[in-house]
This record gives sequence, C-alpha cells and structure tokens, in this order.
Amino acid sequence: MKRRSILGGAIPLALAAAGRAARAAPPAGLATNTDHGFNSAGTFDIVARFADPGPSGIAITPDGRMFVGFPRHAVDHKGATLAELRDGGLVPYPSAALSLPSDRAPADRLVSVHGMTTDTRGRLWMIDDGKLAGQPLRPGAAKIVGIDPATNRVVASIVLTPPTLLPDSHMNDLRVDLTHGAQGTAYVTDSSFGTHPALVVVDIATGRQRRVLAHHPSTQTEPRFMAVVEGRPLVFDPSHQTFVSGGVDGITLSPDSATLYYCPLTSRRLYSLPTALLSDFARGDAELAAAVTDLGEKGVADGLATDPQGRIYTTNFEHDAIFRRNLDGSFDTILRDPRVLSPDGICVHDGHVYCTLGQWNRLAGFNGGHDLRVPPYLLIRCPTDPPAPLSSLPA
Repeated sequence: MKRRSILGGAIPLALAAAGRAARAAPPAGLATNTDHGFNSAGTFDIVARFADPGPSGIAITPDGRMFVGFPRHAVDHKGATLAELRDGGLVPYPSAALSLPSDRAPADRLVSVHGMTTDTRGRLWMIDDGKLAGQPLRPGAAKIVGIDPATNRVVASIVLTPPTLLPDSHMNDLRVDLTHGAQGTAYVTDSSFGTHPALVVVDIATGRQRRVLAHHPSTQTEPRFMAVVEGRPLVFDPSHQTFVSGGVDGITLSPDSATLYYCPLTSRRLYSLPTALLSDFARGDAELAAAVTDLGEKGVADGLATDPQGRIYTTNFEHDAIFRRNLDGSFDTILRDPRVLSPDGICVHDGHVYCTLGQWNRLAGFNGGHDLRVPPYLLIRCPTDPPAPLSSLPA
C-alpha cells in the first residue's frame, strides 16, 4: 500500500509539472499547418469528369484549348488516346483516325499517349509510350509527336528506336526546349516497366536520340522505398509491385528553359541539370553526372510543372495533395483533399494548376487482381496563389 501511494502521488505531480511546462512554452517561431491535418486544405474546381478510361496527361495552349491523354498501357481501352475537351465533351484529336484504335501501322497513329506539354510557341507535344496492356512494344509505336493547334496538323513524329528504346521502356513524360537545337530538343523520362530507367534526349530537327544517366542515382528507384498509399504502408519490390512505382518520371523546365528538373517516381528527391549540357550530344555521361544537382526532398511526386515565376508544383499521392516548391526552396500546400487520388499529369495555365486524377494506385495489378477504381475520374484545377498560404500561420 505504501508503494502504491507513493506512485499515486508522483503521477499527479509529474502531470502538473508537464502542464506548467506546456503553459510556459514561448510562442512558436515557425509557421505550422493551419488545420493540424484534420481537414482538407485549399479549394478546387472539377473541370471535367470521365466515366472511362482514366486520364493521365494534360496540356493547355496559351489560348485555353485543353487536351487530355488517355494511355492504354494499363487498360487497353477502345476510346480516344488523345482528346480535346470541347463544350464539356471529348473530341478525338487531331482526328478519330489518328486517336482511336485502328489497323494502321503503329508509327502512323497514336497508340498510348501519356505525358503532354506545350512549347513556348504554343504547339502541343506528347510522348506516345506505344504500349498496349498485356502486349510487347511494337516497332514504331513509341514516339514523340508534335501538333500545331493552329492547323491541327502533325508537325513532328519521331519514332524512338533501339538502343534508345528498350523492350521494357516506359516513355512517361516530356518537355520541349526550343532554345537548343535547330528545331528544339525534347527531354523524355523513361521510367521503365522493368528496371532500366533513364533520361532520353532527342534532337527534333534530325531525330538523333540517346539515353543518358541510365545508372545514375537521380534516375533510379530507391531500394526498399516505402510509400503510404491511402493509409497503407507499402514497400517497393520490383518483382511484386503494390503501388505506382518506377524510375525517373516527373519532369519540367525552368521558364527560360535553361534548367531541367526531374525526379524518380519511387523517390522523394528532386534533381536538376543545365539544358546546355544535356542537349549537347558531345557531352558524356560522366560530365552530365557531375552537373546533376540534388535539390533535396520534395515528397513522392508523379507530375511536375513550373509557373512563369519559376515555382515548381508537385503532385503527391501519399498526401492526396499538390505542393509548391518556392524559389527559396521552401514548400507550400496548394491543395490537399482525400478526393485527390493518384494526382498524375499536371500543368499551369492562367493562374491555375490543372491536374488529372486517374486513381492509378487502385488498378487491379496493384491490388491482387481487383480493380478498385471508382469512376468518374476527374480533371481538377486550383489557384496557384490562394488568398492565404494553406500550409502556414503568421509567425
């Protein structure tokens, strides 16, 4: 009894001391989350709902024309792989003959449009990953395609060939730099359906192409990487994938095209390279590797996009969020909401971030053969500069 009474007296005293310490703590000098993680952050508009298939790439021209890509590498659907969002509906683009499934040779049609972008002249560019679910890559299927929206005509179609293209290549996303090369240079992320990711560089005028940094840490998956997806802790295993994973994936350019930013999907780090070096085919891998800058952590990002001020927006499938990396390296939460499932393709247009939500982590291949996706799939937008920062309080 005596021992119990001593312990019983000590606990209230300890609690009281802790309470005094808490009350005596000085005001926080650093900003913190305004809602402490209990509520959604930010607002968004639903631009479009898609019954099927799921969207991935998104690009918007300077005059506001909106294009969406619907790849076929996960589900070999029969709809358009590239479409323009017009009057609330989808119109196969640039034509039904090119965008819908057909008997045309793979090099003469769009097979599986994935990443998309516009260049500084307002032209639309896309990476056709060329992959149909359950089938091997066919010659001519994987390619870079450019379309002039002013005429709706294809202005470039560059087929990717070995050794640039590997049997397990997953040409994922791209950016086009018009400051290097006679007609510009395309930078493509090959995140790989297997274990061979790399950056791909293509001279648009000549079609000359090459893989670079195929063994550099900045393009590779992180071994035993763990992601928390819809509350489930999942460890990366290339032989048994349980969540969306892969090597170099997200990619974006600085406003002046002088710097390329990129990141592996199965990683939390962000990297950059000067495009003057990357576009120069005379520069070898050792020189490129020495020029890579590790910009630190940015969360688990699929898509990357840059605004005119040079701020970088990153999707984040762990937090159902879109973050912004500011010029000083700090981050803000632009949007966080449980409906923002598998945020994927992303672009910035007229003061808004646009993002596709394809629910990719719910595909049958990641869930024991059970397709857990629940249409509709969404295209959303949120302001780049909300009225007040969503991730901080005044100091």
